Amino acid sequence: MTDLAGQTWLTDAKTQAVMAALETARPGSARFVGGCVRNALMGLEVDDIDIATQLQPDAVIAALEAASIRAIPTGIEHGTITAVCEGRPFEITTLRRDVETDGRRAVVAFTEDWAEDAGRRDFRLNALYAEPDGTLHDPTGGGIEDAGHGRVIFIGDADTRLKEDYLRILRFFRFNAWYGAGIDEAGLAACARQKEGLKQIASERIWKELHKLLAAPDPTEAVAAMKESGVLDILLPEAETLEGLHDLRVSETLARVKPDPMLRLMGLIHRSANSIMAVSKRLRLSNAESNRLTMWAADNLPDVTALNGRELRQALYWHGRQAVVDRALTSGRDVRDLVHAVLAWKRPEFPIGGDDALAAGLKGPEIGKALRALEEWWMAEDFQPDRDTLLARLGKIS
Repeated sequence: MTDLAGQTWLTDAKTQAVMAALETARPGSARFVGGCVRNALMGLEVDDIDIATQLQPDAVIAALEAASIRAIPTGIEHGTITAVCEGRPFEITTLRRDVETDGRRAVVAFTEDWAEDAGRRDFRLNALYAEPDGTLHDPTGGGIEDAGHGRVIFIGDADTRLKEDYLRILRFFRFNAWYGAGIDEAGLAACARQKEGLKQIASERIWKELHKLLAAPDPTEAVAAMKESGVLDILLPEAETLEGLHDLRVSETLARVKPDPMLRLMGLIHRSANSIMAVSKRLRLSNAESNRLTMWAADNLPDVTALNGRELRQALYWHGRQAVVDRALTSGRDVRDLVHAVLAWKRPEFPIGGDDALAAGLKGPEIGKALRALEEWWMAEDFQPDRDTLLARLGKIS
């Protein structure tokens, strides 16, 4: 492919309106960059459209407003303005060069040199530019070919790129998981040499990248490379083996479930309270994420693959659909029928409440105790007793 002419996202009226606004301010000043160009070359869907420009941020805002396009200074200190045209966002960033880096963040200065802007990026396939008509530019050389062959190769010296921002170690594996057709050995060796730098990166940024990596259709090769390089040992020392992830991928495929980063995380770690606590703390997982891991690892949740119909319904009622599905898919077995049955299950509603207990003459702590005993009996009867039967039994308890 020599250009991107005819791409739907490129010829879209909203896209052209934003580019026209920038071109009116200064002809030749704006080009598409990064993911949209890369994905178009690889025949993949284009979701986000990023634009690089020689215009300074204030000039970008003025150009957009002159064209009646909303301009939001989402990262103006770093040169980024978000244009919103008929509800669609476009991220526009002034060309930059690094002035100073410390492995975590960079001090940048604006430039008008496309090559300087490209030189500060991570991988050659991410440093591709396209003019409004689709004409391609590959300032680093090799980017177009890399996109065509699924190669994730650092721009220039890999160790230098990593020392500028150690999070690029994880980006190397993430981009390989999503776009790679084989791990670049030189890049992998550099990641191994620089892996200790990841300890400087905030946990939230680590988990964000790891989450994206684990969301790939099949991240097993990239994760295996992380293990080989020692990177995984720093991020997840609990991941002593990749067998759980491999088994999970088989279960996912058979059950036809969508990629789930949290499920892949479960496939990598021990199902124990200590592991859950350590991983949740190290990655600073959200309460919802930590709770999901805790429910998956619950000691009182039995082997769901060995349950009969009644026992499965009881497990679903007490532990919830998510925990049962998570436990099933990480069992290493063919659970397609079980997963489909669980997903089709509807939780029955216990038809008795506190007001009924009060009406039956119960008071204080005995209300909760009686209702719990009644609910357990109802569950043991496979949720079949109706409200009248339960009320009659409640009357006998009182």
